[in-house]
Amino acid sequence: MLNDVIPEPADAPVPKKRGRAIVVTSGKGGVGKTTTTANVGAALAAAGAAVVLVDADVGLRNLDIVLGLEARVRHHVLDVLEQNATLDDALVTDKRVPALRLLAAAQTREKDDVDTDGFRALIDTLRERFDYVLVDCPAGIEKGFVNAIAGADEAIVVCTPEVAAVRDADRVVGLLGDSRKVSLIVNRLRPALVRKGKMLSVDDVNEILHLPLLGVVADAPDVIVSTNKGEPVALDPASPVGSAYRAIAQRIAGTLTTAPEIPREKTFFEKLFGSRS
Repeated sequence: MLNDVIPEPADAPVPKKRGRAIVVTSGKGGVGKTTTTANVGAALAAAGAAVVLVDADVGLRNLDIVLGLEARVRHHVLDVLEQNATLDDALVTDKRVPALRLLAAAQTREKDDVDTDGFRALIDTLRERFDYVLVDCPAGIEKGFVNAIAGADEAIVVCTPEVAAVRDADRVVGLLGDSRKVSLIVNRLRPALVRKGKMLSVDDVNEILHLPLLGVVADAPDVIVSTNKGEPVALDPASPVGSAYRAIAQRIAGTLTTAPEIPREKTFFEKLFGSRS
């Protein structure tokens, strides 16, 4: 009968699931978007996922430096969009984590040079090849922001516990719209300052933003050291901050469902004798 459903052959190919496109944004500059993108991406790749990091901050390229890949960048995103290089030529593979790739931004061009529809199509192409496409969004809400969010159906808002950062993040959340899944990372928390009432707490931040909390990252010296070295701290098994990034990656992947741990101030005895195991 015409209405009968014709079953597919048993050996019919299973359609490949498209990857997830996630933009890492904030509104305010200097809150740690690039560091977050690098470390979350490295943690996802180290766990076995195919990950590509796309630097959308045209004119101010930094993601390659944080990853320690600056010497190996030969082509950038505009080379691909303008067909001066193939995508494969522009992708840089991380030697420490081969499942991690970088598509660098152009350093001597302007954000207005990027065609938004072309960038959206590029992200769509990357989703066919990778499990995760993480887009490092530039600061502000101008053309660079519009480009960065164009192909993403998920967003991670990175916010430090500062009034200005929270206000800018709230503005960005409104611009992301209701069609995207949006979550929050609170970065550079200092528990001692929170206890003294000199820094906003995680609850203070999310009382305004009202977003699902992916994780909280403490303000620690090893982040600065790892960034200067070009070695993501997420790959350091001994780093508490690295552990926080790995937990964030697990929540993104859905393999960890527990609530994020809030960094706390060490007790007197922990400072004296070392942290408890």
